[in-house]
Amino acid sequence: MNISKELIRQITKGIQDKKGSHIVVADLSDINDTICNYFIICQGNSPTQLLAITDSVKETAQKETGLKPIATIGVQNAQWVAMDYGDVIVHIFLPEIREFYDLEHLWADAKLEHVPELD
Repeated sequence: MNISKELIRQITKGIQDKKGSHIVVADLSDINDTICNYFIICQGNSPTQLLAITDSVKETAQKETGLKPIATIGVQNAQWVAMDYGDVIVHIFLPEIREFYDLEHLWADAKLEHVPELD
């Protein structure tokens, strides 16, 4: 399996393990001059949940793929955390911050996959 696809699968699992919601995978691979091939966008309901999702993503991805993020920013404020895995960038938002930046609309020409919510 393609390493990016497996990484996306494990990141998504890490998000879902901490009840992250409204997960969208944006495939940017057919768009010229992008900084990565995939964005994973999700949200949590509080700064505490954002940090829990961040830790879960980091642990799950490393355990299952051996990959660590190159950089993680935003944990100090815990309103928007970005995790850079090179080919994949994870964005974890509080709902109001996600709505304000509206990355899905910004990258509207990308293929967007909405991951179904877990019960």
